[in-house]
Amino acid sequence: MPWDYCTPGICDELFERTEKVPITKEEIRALVISKLRLKEGASVIDVGCGSGSITVELCLQTRGGTIYAIDLDQEAIKLTTKNLEKFKVHAEIINSKAQDILQYLPCVDAIIIGGTLGNTEEIMRLAIERLKSGGRLVINTILIETMYKAITTINETELEEIDITQVTIAKSRKVMTGTMMIARNPVLIISATKR
Repeated sequence: MPWDYCTPGICDELFERTEKVPITKEEIRALVISKLRLKEGASVIDVGCGSGSITVELCLQTRGGTIYAIDLDQEAIKLTTKNLEKFKVHAEIINSKAQDILQYLPCVDAIIIGGTLGNTEEIMRLAIERLKSGGRLVINTILIETMYKAITTINETELEEIDITQVTIAKSRKVMTGTMMIARNPVLIISATKR
């Protein structure tokens, strides 16, 4: 297996990737995993799995848990499948709109929402219904509109321990005269617990 550690934050370079399918960067994945507060054997839904980087991390962190990876994009599903195979882990992969499938999934310990395609409120409400009491919901976004919709929805529901964190990361890159820092998009990580 290409990642032989028990810590989250697998190096981005170890994942199969394409230009068309987004990947949540390693530092953000590590923070998202910490906000989910996972335990061994936990069940988790990954909404908008994209490249499958978070899905792989969830599988490794829950050891024996049940992970559901949802994405509408067929290319994302193929890439998630490749990455699961590469890391020798298993998840239930679902090619569907989140709002069409969430209601049919079992209640879980945690849900990560990484993509809503503008359907933030509906997906969040369906996700909250699928959370067990004490379950964790984490939304990560780079869009202000998604942040606004997510916070508004959280404030209208039975969630508590609400935390909003903005993360700005810069990565080093060698240039002829030394090392420069290249900034990445700021990411908002919103987390909460269901009563």
